[in-house]
Amino acid sequence: MERMEAAMPNDFNPLLSPAERFGRELARFRKDRGITQRALARHLDCSPSLIGHIETGSRNPAISLAEACDRYFELDTEFFVRLARRVHRSPYGAGWYLRWLEEIEPNAVILRTWDPLLIPGLLQTEAYARYVFLGHFSSSEDEVEEQVAARMERQRILNRPKPPGLYVLMDEWVLKRPIGTGEVMHHQLRHLATIARHRHVTVQVVPYNTLCTDGFSSSFVIAELPDAPTTVIVDSAGEGEVSDEHKVVSLIVDRYDRLRTQAYSADESLDRIEEAAQQWKPET
Repeated sequence: MERMEAAMPNDFNPLLSPAERFGRELARFRKDRGITQRALARHLDCSPSLIGHIETGSRNPAISLAEACDRYFELDTEFFVRLARRVHRSPYGAGWYLRWLEEIEPNAVILRTWDPLLIPGLLQTEAYARYVFLGHFSSSEDEVEEQVAARMERQRILNRPKPPGLYVLMDEWVLKRPIGTGEVMHHQLRHLATIARHRHVTVQVVPYNTLCTDGFSSSFVIAELPDAPTTVIVDSAGEGEVSDEHKVVSLIVDRYDRLRTQAYSADESLDRIEEAAQQWKPET
């Protein structure tokens, strides 16, 4: 039997999530082989419903299932394994983060964020985001572009008719930390200053010499929802956490409130941002 070509389809869409891309490729290979989901499930030793969910991108494929797909379709390039690894490595493929992206963030009426290291993702320019993801040395160029496209797509919630109220706290060193070139930083901070003037956005900078150390360990976001408990996402060097448990939420809200008492006012913060932007401006 001829080996099937493991090439990307002509209708490749960079905005597909890794799980959706895996599902689309699985459906393509299955249909080219001329078999049903039930028949494929039998060959892969799983349920037909699982195949259906994976093909629609609503379930993440296990690496063991991806290995079985490569064996069944006689692919010696680890085609499906590589796609599955993207699902589990991607920031929007991991299960804990998928819940935040699909259920929490899009439905929030208020978002309160803290970041000690970077401009928050919702406020990043494309160039700044690209340099952030280029710092993930395990990511390929294609994966970086996927991550940048996904981040830009997330920002659409700020442009909808009724955007969430966004309250941003960031450490002052974020304005001084070089991400990319001076030009990238200049445009990023000008963009930040522009957004900070929006009626539904408040940006406050926490002085780098603050005595409050509660926020040094991680960034986090607090989401207030119209018909669900307040939920938080806490990021870390390992796997993050999304939680609506009262104890966890109370801890993060208290940490946010403590940090905010140390912050410059919104007006003074805007002045700091504009001063930093001017310092990053390339010489002509």
